[in-house]
Amino acid sequence: MISVSSYLVRSAVVTALLGSVFLSATLTAATPASQGRVLNSAADFAVLSPRQRIAPENALLSERIDKLLPTLMAEQDLDMWLVINRENAEDPVYFTLVPQPTFAARRTTMLVFHRLADGTIEKLTVNRYPLGAPYNSAWQGGSLDEQWQALGELIVSKNPKRIGINVSKDWPVADGLSSALHSRLQAVLPPEYQSRLISAEKLVVRWFEQRTAAELSVYPHSVSLARSVIAEAFSSKVITPGVTHTDDVAWYIRERFAQLQLPVWFMPYVSLQRAGTACAADAANCGQSGVIQRGDILHTDVGICYLTLCTDTQEMAYVLKADEEQAPAGIRAALATGNRWQDLLTEQFVVGRTGNQVLAGVQQKSQAAGIISSTYTHPIGFTGHAPGPTIGMWDNQGPTEIHGDWPLYSNTAYAIEGNIKQAVPEWQNQLLQIKLEQSAYFDGRRVIYLAGRQTQWHLVR
Repeated sequence: MISVSSYLVRSAVVTALLGSVFLSATLTAATPASQGRVLNSAADFAVLSPRQRIAPENALLSERIDKLLPTLMAEQDLDMWLVINRENAEDPVYFTLVPQPTFAARRTTMLVFHRLADGTIEKLTVNRYPLGAPYNSAWQGGSLDEQWQALGELIVSKNPKRIGINVSKDWPVADGLSSALHSRLQAVLPPEYQSRLISAEKLVVRWFEQRTAAELSVYPHSVSLARSVIAEAFSSKVITPGVTHTDDVAWYIRERFAQLQLPVWFMPYVSLQRAGTACAADAANCGQSGVIQRGDILHTDVGICYLTLCTDTQEMAYVLKADEEQAPAGIRAALATGNRWQDLLTEQFVVGRTGNQVLAGVQQKSQAAGIISSTYTHPIGFTGHAPGPTIGMWDNQGPTEIHGDWPLYSNTAYAIEGNIKQAVPEWQNQLLQIKLEQSAYFDGRRVIYLAGRQTQWHLVR
């Protein structure tokens, strides 16, 4: 359950009695929503075939390894980084480092990144099967014992002082070196080199979270595809009030992405809220499944991955009654308050500020504005739930150890995620939960939504 202070619960009751539409109208007038964008159909955006994706994905990889990795290894003062894994037990970072198409490690696969005196990186493999560009093979063929011996000899020949390996108590993506492989590595190294092995967890987190200029060029297209499929689903082309079930809409989204050959990283889901079904001020989630009726509020949560980058999006729709041309004023005002909460959150983004500090800042601002909010924003990138600064969790609105203490860096991407609750006069001041999530990036100065954000209701006629 989301932690909500007693102050906010009492405020919710008072706001409901007074009619929060007036509060929202004041907030909206003072700070109009920006970066709003309406998308209609995925047919408006090109989708490369799986074969066509290989060249741009490998170009993105080459840029990251050639330009970004040297900076990150220097930042973490690592002379060498080892990524060692086996088929069917791949290191999470492995797939972000190898050229496509790659579906698995081949037997035991060893990647060696060695930082040279001029700052450039040697990209080497010690494998039975060479990977090809951007890697050079330092050894290939032979037995498994010979492979391990070759790795040990290679490391000694380079004489690195600090050798990063993927072991971590706190970051799953940085804990890909299995216990058996760790033991085997130590066994092929002289004692003085064993003591040089250190956790590469900070390097791995930085590698996952840092975006390049080329990635930021293509990322908006991926997010646009996700938002456009939501727009298709939240329309009369898909929904017949009184007939269509929320599960039908969820499966439309899933199957539409399949048609586009866009992999989802979780099953989309759709829920509804309606007048007469109470939403408690301290409820983590207000919504239910069922047959969609006129006057209902709909919500969906979807995530896809395209050109190696993942999205995470939540948007909302209103099902018009027969005599309506737009959503009632109180419902429109609630969405505006949701946009205002987004602004209060993104205003807290400052380089070097931790996720916990950002959370405390938005909570203070929301409380001062009389907004009942819950924040659970997270990084995105190679994975939908990516490493980096955690900014609240749905079941913990207090500080998050370790992940919440991670600082914000520029050129990183986030799912701006959370919800607000607001009383709706047209629903006898029943609370409505506005659940929003939009993919965005932080350029070091401001947060920019990658494909705009929802500032208008999807309307089902």
